[in-house]
Amino acid sequence: MASPSPFYAAVDLGSNAFRMMIGQQVVQDKKPVIQKVETLREPVRLSEGLQGMALDTPALERGWRALERFGKRLRGFEAGRVRAVATNTVRVAENAAEFLAEAEQRLGFRIDVISGHEEARLVYAGIAHAMPDPNTTRLVVDIGGGSTELIVGRGDTPLLMESVPIGSGVFSKRYFADGRITSHALQLAEMTACDEIGKVAHRYREHAWQQAIGSSGTARMLAKVLKANGLHDSAGGITYQGLLRLSVRMLEAGRIEQLKLSGLQAERSSTLPGGVAVMLAAFKVLGIDEMMTSEPGLRLGVLHSLMHQKVGTLLQ
Repeated sequence: MASPSPFYAAVDLGSNAFRMMIGQQVVQDKKPVIQKVETLREPVRLSEGLQGMALDTPALERGWRALERFGKRLRGFEAGRVRAVATNTVRVAENAAEFLAEAEQRLGFRIDVISGHEEARLVYAGIAHAMPDPNTTRLVVDIGGGSTELIVGRGDTPLLMESVPIGSGVFSKRYFADGRITSHALQLAEMTACDEIGKVAHRYREHAWQQAIGSSGTARMLAKVLKANGLHDSAGGITYQGLLRLSVRMLEAGRIEQLKLSGLQAERSSTLPGGVAVMLAAFKVLGIDEMMTSEPGLRLGVLHSLMHQKVGTLLQ
């Protein structure tokens, strides 16, 4: 009888939340695949702590406490079986070195600050592993707290990758900081996002993708809220009309704290307006009619990369 595969761990220091996924390699249908063993999530809201371009003390403390909890769970893991990556907010923070020095000590492992291009590559690797489809050209939209990764790929090969500096946390803070949700603010946020996506949109249209996938927590949150409140007009996922109906509900509420939406966790409500604005822009500029969502993304991509490096075998 074969001995159990060892555990690997991926830690994602995102702009909205810090997440960890522990997984192992198993064989299904004679193919090696990654099986999720455990996940942890801490709503750190790191991007909300950017004052100017530096992280404020409360944000630093939230991040350090979360990583200390992760570190306790990772005790006993070999260094080669853990990879921690930091994304947009840490990329742009002027005091990132201060944050990382303490963060690595609390976690017990090195933290890599990855570029937007590397983030996009890992996101697509996770999608391709979990949803193998060699015959369909797919557009993946990963809306994070501080940046949005856009990837077009076919099979397990990414064909085009961009990281756009727009995100649900940053936009919510910029346009809805006082908690008010106004038509002017929503239109301005969407217009800004349209301008940013518009800079690269023509390259994505040239690839004639057939399927759109939302891989981030923002996409999954939106799909859940649309379904729970009867706002979607499909079997599931996200549609443009559903997003417009959700926008109307937000404007009727007038304030973030007045939102009464089934399926919306309290910790996510502050980033909802910014997430809606960015997703509306993605649908409009890229010509998306409907988007399915996928839980796998960056963390599964990190695990895929770790296992490939460790055992020297590319997971199909």
